[in-house]
Amino acid sequence: MARGKTTGKTRLFVQALWTAVTNGYAYGFVSGKIYTGRMKTFCVPGLSCYSCPGALGSCPVGALQAVLDSRSFAFSCYIFGILMVFGSVLGRFICGWLCPFGLVQDLMHRIPLGKKWRRLPGDRWLRLVKYGILIIFVIVLPSIIVNVAGIGRPWFCQYICPSGTLMGGIPLMTVNPGLRGAAGALFSWKIMILCLILFLSVKMPRPFCRYLCPLGAVYGIFNPVAFYRLNVDREKCISCGKCREVCPMDIKVWETPNSPECIRCGACTESCPVDALEKKVAFCKRKCYHNDSALACYHDSKEK
Repeated sequence: MARGKTTGKTRLFVQALWTAVTNGYAYGFVSGKIYTGRMKTFCVPGLSCYSCPGALGSCPVGALQAVLDSRSFAFSCYIFGILMVFGSVLGRFICGWLCPFGLVQDLMHRIPLGKKWRRLPGDRWLRLVKYGILIIFVIVLPSIIVNVAGIGRPWFCQYICPSGTLMGGIPLMTVNPGLRGAAGALFSWKIMILCLILFLSVKMPRPFCRYLCPLGAVYGIFNPVAFYRLNVDREKCISCGKCREVCPMDIKVWETPNSPECIRCGACTESCPVDALEKKVAFCKRKCYHNDSALACYHDSKEK
């Protein structure tokens, strides 16, 4: 069944709406104060900075770094559980639809500046960097280097995360002169990383998601087994490569429709000239037709 080319616009709208809802503490942007209410104990699924003045929830990566010690074992299990639930149900659908920094990259890529790139040199190996960041900066360093209270430092947030710089550091410094005066070499380093990611986002789709994001690495592990997935009808598929041409992650979709790199943006299903790709919820036994903006599905009315 042919479908209109509406997924891209729908996805941008959903991303923008989600960003507005989860970062809707307007008073924080005016006062320069971080919201610390009860909602902050809950993790949102995407990379949403805790220090953003408008953030109403916590970032799962930041929360995980903060609790990787034996004294907070119960809460650590809570964070791991949240990641496993999000990952096993949605996989990297979260990256494509529910991540504020994913929205930033998508908007930057729409800027018509010079020739666009499909990938960076050494792309195959660069994609492994995010797993190294996950292991070293999110798990190992916060676990083994702790203070006298047994609490680790948020190494990824402190030294790498461009989302935290854009959505947390810059807004806070804009309204707090004292923070601007205290900014040093570390903040300059973070600004350099952010500028590099934003520039690369103009030239190519989703560079941070491809190469650096540890949360994408976690959800990517679940992609092959997540309930929400892509299926290829091998009888229909003609291996024309149209799906890869429009894929922001540059995946050979006809070969690995549930690749750990896939962010479930839906561009491939719309581009397929023979309608060989279908979105599917794994536990549905009947053929399903999905709304691109939700996981709800309805079934073919003809029963056998």
